[in-house]
Amino acid sequence: MENVVRLNVPFRQTSTAARQAVLMQNFAEHRRTEDDVFWLKENAEFLNILECTGAATERAALTVHDRFYDELEMRMGFFPQYYRFLLSMCLDLEDIGMPGDKGAKLVEWTTRQGLVEAELSDLQRAEARRLCLRRGVDPVVDPEALEARLRRFAGRSETFAMPNKKAAYELTHIVFYLSEYGRKDPYVDDNMRESLLFAGTLAFLDFNADLLAEICIALRFAGEAPPEVWDIWLRQQLSLFSQDADEAGSVADDYHEFLMLNWYMSMTEEDGFATQVPEGRVVFHRVRPQSGPLRELSECIYALGASRSGDWQAMRARVSDTLSHEAQAALAAAEAATGRFDRFFHGFARVGLTGVGA
Repeated sequence: MENVVRLNVPFRQTSTAARQAVLMQNFAEHRRTEDDVFWLKENAEFLNILECTGAATERAALTVHDRFYDELEMRMGFFPQYYRFLLSMCLDLEDIGMPGDKGAKLVEWTTRQGLVEAELSDLQRAEARRLCLRRGVDPVVDPEALEARLRRFAGRSETFAMPNKKAAYELTHIVFYLSEYGRKDPYVDDNMRESLLFAGTLAFLDFNADLLAEICIALRFAGEAPPEVWDIWLRQQLSLFSQDADEAGSVADDYHEFLMLNWYMSMTEEDGFATQVPEGRVVFHRVRPQSGPLRELSECIYALGASRSGDWQAMRARVSDTLSHEAQAALAAAEAATGRFDRFFHGFARVGLTGVGA
């Protein structure tokens, strides 16, 4: 009898495009179902990265979205509350190789329906405007006023010297939209640059790789090189990721960090999406500490009460003596990263608010 030995050798993804194709199938078919709004979010984010990085996507890889593309008009008509997700996916699919011109028609329909006017947030209006402009339609009546409000928010650096993740993410997206995802100069002035550096300092001290990657991408779009300390740390975090084939694992995972870190790597001299991706359902995990030193630093500053000062040179030794060795090392790295730590600390200490309500 002849013995036949079968080796289960995984398909070798020898190019970035091959790895991205497997990821596209994973997000489209294996993690969530299409009636889940988080399916829209995950797929829109991944397709956006492919489009704005100029990914070389073969038509065969896009077939996983054929049915979605065919049903776009029905989805937009029944789920107009998700129009930005749907429009973003439509435009990105077409721009990376999906045959069709539905994007232009859906942009016109969006404008006729006044969906952009129904937005309460300037940031959402800016996103919708950016999407519509990709097919030559400006749905905003006074775009100059909208941009002025966004720049006023982004230029108030004091906002970003205090922990506020929502504001920090909004800051990065303002730069994304103003730069058309790196296609034009967003004219980031010194105040906006300082806002990005302050927000990045907080993200670094919080060990928040997701937010810090977005901030470094925004800096790249603004023509700025991110601080070397941040760049090195982000590369280290990407090496701590695992991509596990797990049909039963929770998809409330670290997928967004994985995407942001690889997007950032795609903008450097190294390629993003450089690791093999398992076939089927993938769960993303990053080994992480329990918490970053930001909590220690905040508790220290708060405990000082009225005796705290916004003068970092006067406070450095006093603050450092109360922190763990890990927090001291992170604080020293943060101080060396930007050249603006003194200004950051003045806002972070919140001296002017002591005694409010007394």
